[in-house]
Amino acid sequence: RWHFAAAACDATGVGLSVEACMVPDHNTTLLRLRRDETLLPATDQVDQAAQVRLIIRCDIEDRSFHDQTRYGPATEAHFAAHVHPDGEDGFRFTPAPDRHLRVRLRGGRCTMEAEWCRDIPHPIEAGRGQEGSGDAYSPAWFAADLSPDACVTLILDADDLDDASCDAAWQLQTASAAHTASRSKPQDPLTAALAQAAEAYLVDRDGGKTVIAGYPWFLDWGRDTFICARGLLAGGWHDEVLALLQVFGTYATDGTLPNCIHGSDLGNRDSSDAPLWYALVLEEAAARLGDDIYRLPAGDDSLDGVCQRIAQGYRMGTANGIGMDGESGLIWSPAHFTWMDTNHPAGTPRAGYPVEIQALWLRLVEHRARRDPSGPWSALATRIRDSFKRYFWNDQRGYPADCLHAPGGEPAAAAVIDDALRSNAVLPVTLGLLSGDPARATVSAVASHLVVPGALRSLAPLPLRHPLPIHGPGGRLLADPWNPYCGRYLGDEDTRRKPAYHNGTAWTWTFPGFCEALVLAWDHHPHALAAARSYLCSSIDLLREGCRGHLPEILDGDQPHRQRGCDAQAWGATEALRVWVWLQGQEPDKRKTP
Repeated sequence: RWHFAAAACDATGVGLSVEACMVPDHNTTLLRLRRDETLLPATDQVDQAAQVRLIIRCDIEDRSFHDQTRYGPATEAHFAAHVHPDGEDGFRFTPAPDRHLRVRLRGGRCTMEAEWCRDIPHPIEAGRGQEGSGDAYSPAWFAADLSPDACVTLILDADDLDDASCDAAWQLQTASAAHTASRSKPQDPLTAALAQAAEAYLVDRDGGKTVIAGYPWFLDWGRDTFICARGLLAGGWHDEVLALLQVFGTYATDGTLPNCIHGSDLGNRDSSDAPLWYALVLEEAAARLGDDIYRLPAGDDSLDGVCQRIAQGYRMGTANGIGMDGESGLIWSPAHFTWMDTNHPAGTPRAGYPVEIQALWLRLVEHRARRDPSGPWSALATRIRDSFKRYFWNDQRGYPADCLHAPGGEPAAAAVIDDALRSNAVLPVTLGLLSGDPARATVSAVASHLVVPGALRSLAPLPLRHPLPIHGPGGRLLADPWNPYCGRYLGDEDTRRKPAYHNGTAWTWTFPGFCEALVLAWDHHPHALAAARSYLCSSIDLLREGCRGHLPEILDGDQPHRQRGCDAQAWGATEALRVWVWLQGQEPDKRKTP
């Protein structure tokens, strides 16, 4: 909703409210406009009998995301040939047989009179290396006389909905708002806001539920879905999470899961972390809902069977190259298989033994040890812990290596240890691989070098002893290998934004994990709990800016930390919800000394 005070020439004005609504399951947006006398003091309002006329123009374009509309004879001819009047209250734009736009003003009238709006600034596109402005075509203008009780509705529709369906959308929106309010009554305001944000990503598809990774351009990806599922569990969407586990489990093959079950290619399984996140979600769901869920079916297997096959697949080696180093028990991952997965160029070539993969792998192995005490898992868990301490930890750095770099088949003992401090460092703490002094040193390093308000930098702005080269077309170096930090996510995608994406850009989804690690590292000390809650509350400003009510995908690592990337990201909201709910339920251990 927006509220406007429109000034008249005699120092009085008119209050105008505009309410937007999107019709569920349709490509239809409604804008309801009415006079609202409550927006202005009585002394400042125009006379009730005064004539108030509303004039509206609708600019349209016909292009892809990567293009711009430009005024010219050919473009004007294209619009003019495909725009036609549609009754007295609207027009229809039909540029192709399979797509059209119908615009009409219920309660008003339409006058066909074209004009152009030129050089509209597009600053976000400019920051992505695209053209910084464009033009738009307006085929007509709308007019309506507004009496104090009048209401008109502008309908922008690509599905030819009738008036009854549009009216029902308003009723549904009112009912949905009431449902959200009732769900949020026992919650504190931040929990309510994060729950409302999280619910926007849980959608219907093909008769089931799935998680959209982000708006406006991401789809339902495996890794994002399972990370989000942890927050959905905390928010009470238990049935939906179980359904997600069952559906994805149906497609499990030899320890791998598809990156997307609704795309055209179920064979895309290039992920070394998605199956491990799946297993973690199953473990956490069972902790909340009981062990009976392990017996739920997933295709020809049970959920527990799927988890067991993932563990066996990683131990024995998967068809897509993931495998366990027999000596150390650590997991080798191909390049482009973790969440830091930009490619062409590979901004973070992490082929080898990434730190978060080891933390997730240990969590799965210890889970299997509890489920299968007679199996090889207990001894393997001990070996993983010993290997992690031997190969990853370095007292001089005060935090674990981000990756042991190694080609396929090379053991961890022969890998090259890097010294990059990345946000992945918090996961060994939150997943139980690091505790005590090493955990506190790691969290302190993250707090010193990675924390920005509401997000964690993906790489610390520190010089490296182990170079991290990023090569673009023709082998050209795109960044200083010894100082690869990039604090601005701007410019051309392949030469500037991809190298910055995981090398300094700050991410919202990892930030709640830092707050969780802070509490765990200091054993629930009251000061740690208070600090973690304060840190997480810095996300509130992000909810109020940008796409209001949602957290962005990323921020610039450098001040002023502008929002970038996907405007509304699922795992940022769900992780914030998960950790905030967890923090609200934690009791401080008052026996601890500062």
